[in-house]
Amino acid sequence: MTRKKSTQFYMRIIHRYLGFFLAGIMTVYALSGIILVFRNTDALKVDNQIEKKLQPSLEAAEIGKELKIKNFKITNTENEILQFSNGSYNSKTGVVTYTVKELPFLLNKMTQLHKASTKSPLYWLNIFFGLSLLFFAISSFWMFLPKTKTFRKGLYFTLGGIILTLLLIFVK
Repeated sequence: MTRKKSTQFYMRIIHRYLGFFLAGIMTVYALSGIILVFRNTDALKVDNQIEKKLQPSLEAAEIGKELKIKNFKITNTENEILQFSNGSYNSKTGVVTYTVKELPFLLNKMTQLHKASTKSPLYWLNIFFGLSLLFFAISSFWMFLPKTKTFRKGLYFTLGGIILTLLLIFVK
């Protein structure tokens, strides 16, 4: 006579193998999340010199729009050369040279994965990963029997995590 397997049994197995499967993804998400904390700084960024040909005689607003530079401002004008904070534009020839600070290729790709929206095919991975983390959070309650001391302690830690998160969200 075979015994029916419990929900706890299946939760533990799925939790275990899903955890192994997602270990690499979790590492990438963890690293890219840490890097994104510093996105408003130049940490880990390298200078990238760019030269483009735009239409000649553009207005300042048009140059900023073409280059996709927020708060674009001309700082100096000499003859037909317009200077801005990180480059210059020749209004006669339309040649613009400027420097941008960007993350190295691999780090940039990792952060793009982290920031994927519905316009990117990577958003399916983000949804799958989010649902997997939700499953991890829920399935962890099936790792120990509810009557054990470890389970009760786990509930206190869960409550502590919820309270800490709410405090950090609402307290500035």
